[in-house]
Parts: sequence; structure tokens; C-alpha cells
Amino acid sequence: MNTVGKPNKLGEGLRCVVSVSMLTEGWDANTVTHILGVRAFGTQLLCEQVVGRGLRRMSYAPNAAGLFEPEYAEVYGVPFSFIPSAGTNTDPRPGPTPTRVRALEERLACEITFPRLIGYRYELASDRLEATFTAGSQLALSTQDLPTRTEMASILGEARIHDLYGLKERRAAEIDFRLASRVLETYFRDDNGGERPWLFPQLLAIARRWRAECLTVKDNAFPQLLLLTQYANEAADRIYQAIVSSRPEDRTLKPILRPYDPIGSTRYVDFDTIRPTYRTRADKCHISHVVADTGSWEQKMAEVLEEMDEVVCYAKNQNLGFTIPYTLDGEEHGYLPDFLVKINDGRGPDDRLNLILEVSGEARKDKAAKVATARTLWVPAINNRGGYGRWAFIEISDPWDAKNTIRAMLRARAAGG
Repeated sequence: MNTVGKPNKLGEGLRCVVSVSMLTEGWDANTVTHILGVRAFGTQLLCEQVVGRGLRRMSYAPNAAGLFEPEYAEVYGVPFSFIPSAGTNTDPRPGPTPTRVRALEERLACEITFPRLIGYRYELASDRLEATFTAGSQLALSTQDLPTRTEMASILGEARIHDLYGLKERRAAEIDFRLASRVLETYFRDDNGGERPWLFPQLLAIARRWRAECLTVKDNAFPQLLLLTQYANEAADRIYQAIVSSRPEDRTLKPILRPYDPIGSTRYVDFDTIRPTYRTRADKCHISHVVADTGSWEQKMAEVLEEMDEVVCYAKNQNLGFTIPYTLDGEEHGYLPDFLVKINDGRGPDDRLNLILEVSGEARKDKAAKVATARTLWVPAINNRGGYGRWAFIEISDPWDAKNTIRAMLRARAAGG
């Protein structure tokens, strides 16, 4: 099919191709001028794929005006959304006018910067590593989520059995080496992102012991599956948790920053939206509008923040790139809190409190995990790291009583030192 209509090639004389489902695959021919659909189409995507065969240009030579000459294809019987068909007589109408939301240069004094994290780690006071394996350190390898053998069969020809291409023949020492390297590269870095290679011999011994004591291999699985990224990450996390849990009194929670863009800012916000918006005050917000996800909550919260004298500036977390990494049911996610607020809590203009503010509705399992991670991991990790100011987290359940809630939190922080 790749040589239909090409001179001196097989299929040179063909001018008409009748197929069943062939036009939905990767076949390409720029000489298609007519497409006739005589079978039912199950999805809109199928229509797009079929019509796409007639959209390949035959010539890319520009004319005297520097433009391509128009080329046309006749399409029949394909109910494509932008092609008129029987029964469609609704006139197209323009959509709602979008609102441009952007950071304003004249409000640069209200800029808010924030760190970007990809995870958390514990920094140990000593370079002497130990590991205490518990029930949580166990890992079972199974073919339930990862098949190790599959049969490939075409319409013509014999079937073949494919496996994981020699993975099972890799040496056990390589497994230990790769696991130790992953733990070292991910969790045992200094504050500047540099590695600590002198810890590798200890990590290698711990990884070897973990594989011998905590790894379970079920039917048709094998230890070399740990060389795959999915299982390697799970194993490295269990090894690391066993190390830090062995000496809880000597550990300090630290953040794992993004390697290339560790600092985010409100100055890069610039997008269009058709959602409801609230126009912000020039002396309170770097961004022109607050984008609302609900009918009134975000608008009311923005109004409250603009009325409070303690609030220096604020920003709605919309297209900021600020996320809090958390884990739910063993899967990694990114949590987007609602607002970032800079507050004057009496420490002076050079030491404002950075407040992560979440407006919560109904209680949900995922929301509880997000809030717990923000309070117990993100905020302590950033404050321990230093260099990014002081941070705190607050959850607001009633925006119409937010002033009292925020001020009560500030009084409690002042009383606690």
C-alpha cells in the first residue's frame, strides 16, 4: 500500500483503493483526491483519521505570492464535525469572550515567589547509615500489572512469543548496584543538589540485604524486574524509609527541589479564560484577575484578603505552576492549593509570612491527603531548608469567616513563638 500510484513501483497502475479499516492506520498517500465512506463510523476520531488521507498536499512549491496553491479533496459519506452533513442546519455562533489574565508590570511590587518541589527527603545528622526493615519494607513482584510474555500474531505468517528481551539473565549484583544508585541520587543529596558518593558502599550493602530479606517473587516473576523504572522507584523508596526510620531522632526533613527551575513566580502568568473572574486591587495582587472555580467562594476569599490590613499581597494559584507533591493509594499526584498570601505578622518588611491558603468544601479522602502533606511535609521541609522565607498552611472552610480564622492562626503562632 505504501507504493500505490508511484512510478516503477508495485501498485503503480492502481487508481482506486477499496479497503476495510485500512485508512485508519498509518498509511499515507498525497495523491488521494476522493474519499467515499460506505461503512458506519463509530467515533469522531475515526472520521478525522480517514479524512486526513485527503489532506496531504501534492505540491509544496510556493507561487509568486509566496503561498501554496489551494488543493482540494472530495469527501462523501464521512460525518466529520466541520463538514456539513444531512440533518445539521444549526448556524455556528461565536463563543463567549475570554478574559485575559496576566501579571501586570506596574504591580511588580506585589510579586510572590515560591519554591518548586518534586519530593521530600530526610537529612541524617551522621554519615553512618543503618536500616530497620519492617512489614512496610516488603515488596512483592508479580505479573498481575506487568506481563512478562506476550504472543504476537499477524494476519499472515506464524505467531511468535516475545519476552522481556534478556532481562532475566541480568546479574543479581547489577540489581543491588542500580537500587543503591537510585537511592543515592534521589534522596542523599546536599542542599546544593550535589551527591554524596562516599555513602554508596553502605547503601549497596543495605540494598543487598533488603533484596534478600524483603523481596517476594510470585509466579513467573523474577528479581530482575527491579531494573524496570516502576519497580525500581518502589524499591528505592522502601529502602530509604527503612534507613530514616532506624534513627528518627537524628533526621531532618528537607525538600527535593526541581533541578532546573526551583523558583516560581507570579510574573509569568499570562492566559485567557472563559471562567468567571474577579478583578483584583492594584495594591494587593500582581495578577489582574482571580479565576473562580465556583460561583462565589473564590470571589469572596479574594475580597476578604484585599480588605485585611495584614495581607501584603496575594495571588490565586491559577497557571502559576505551584504544586505540592503528595501520594495517594501508592500513586504520586500534584496538589494545587487555592491561594498564596504574603502576610505581615509583625516580623518586619524583610520577613513576611508566606501562607498557603486552601478553601475547602466537602470532606474527601484525596483532600485529606493533600492537606496532611502540605502541613506535615511541604511546609516543614521548606522551613528546614531555609532561603525561601517562612511558610505556613491554613485551611478555610467558610470564606465568610476567613478574617477571624486567619487572625486566630496568627495569634496562635505569635503565642507559640
